[in-house]
Amino acid sequence: MNELLLKFKEKLNQGESVIGPFMKVSDPAFVEVAGYAGFDFVILDTEHGPGSIELMQNLIRAAIVAGVLPIIRVQDGSEASIGKALDIGALGIQVPQVQNGEEAKEIVKKAKFYPKGERGVCRFVRAANYSAMDRFEYFRAANDALVILQLEGQESIKNIDEILKVEGVDIVFIGPYDLSQSLGVPGEITNPIVIEKMQYIVDKAKEKNIIVGTFLDDIESIKRWKDAGILYLSYSVDVGIFLEACRSIVKSSRI
Repeated sequence: MNELLLKFKEKLNQGESVIGPFMKVSDPAFVEVAGYAGFDFVILDTEHGPGSIELMQNLIRAAIVAGVLPIIRVQDGSEASIGKALDIGALGIQVPQVQNGEEAKEIVKKAKFYPKGERGVCRFVRAANYSAMDRFEYFRAANDALVILQLEGQESIKNIDEILKVEGVDIVFIGPYDLSQSLGVPGEITNPIVIEKMQYIVDKAKEKNIIVGTFLDDIESIKRWKDAGILYLSYSVDVGIFLEACRSIVKSSRI
């Protein structure tokens, strides 16, 4: 298993939390900085970010250099989106808007080689060192990549039991903003009804020993959700972190 991935999984298996930001900036320097700052992972965003799959290759290279785990949030659950992200060397995929168990099964199938799935086979890709890696070692190691499913609406909550039964899912990720919208309170991620549904997912996942993650954009929420049992902590977005740092400097300069 890749050393970065092994270290990451060991932390989670020992009940330790991991933290990392979403990345929208297409400059590899931002990814390197995140690694040198001590983040455990970065989520390279192709759903809401502007970067192409070609640009993602260099962001993954930067992550490896800086010792931070590269995960790609794919655009959707299609074979092309999942396969390309893994082909360029992502050590995990995060798939948005997963609604039910059947969708979860299909995602695992597209992300894993036989016998765990039916991922399209090509060894002339970056993940296999462009065919320099032994083909059988590549097929084995590739199946270690993380599969993370985003649960973001009432439909996914209704089908939570069947989603959690699917083998090959490493983490379920609660998208609080989309969840708030589906509950009729868009943007109110601290609304009691949103908190209640998030905690419901956490409790269900705990019963199945499945790790839970969520998005946080304020420091106070980190402790609240860690105490609730969430270990995969996605803290804010590179551009948001930069904005807040800039605002702090400007505010301090005007005292």
